[in-house]
Amino acid sequence: MLRLVNTLTCLTMLGFAGVQYNDPDWWLWAIYYLVPACWAFLAGYRRRVFQSVQWLGWLWASIAAWAGLVWYYWPKMPRWWVQSVWLQEETAREGMGLMIALATLVIALLTAYRRR
Repeated sequence: MLRLVNTLTCLTMLGFAGVQYNDPDWWLWAIYYLVPACWAFLAGYRRRVFQSVQWLGWLWASIAAWAGLVWYYWPKMPRWWVQSVWLQEETAREGMGLMIALATLVIALLTAYRRR
């Protein structure tokens, strides 16, 4: 079950990274989405990695960094979660994308601890 969840979140993050091709800052957003995709892949298919405390530390550091990114990119407009708002406002979509990326990292962390 956890492998399936990590696979789906990994594919979601890869999809998010893939649609950044037309942004002027595509490389930045690709990093924001590819790092969680890598962690989800590792949690789903390379669980031995998490036997090392050092790798868990890097995962915790990633979670802290992405929590900071969520805080920085948190949508400022009212009712940002309503579809009519996020369809029009790129900043709302960016903020929600980072929230999903952070959730991906937390799922990878829970998977890592469950498998330890």
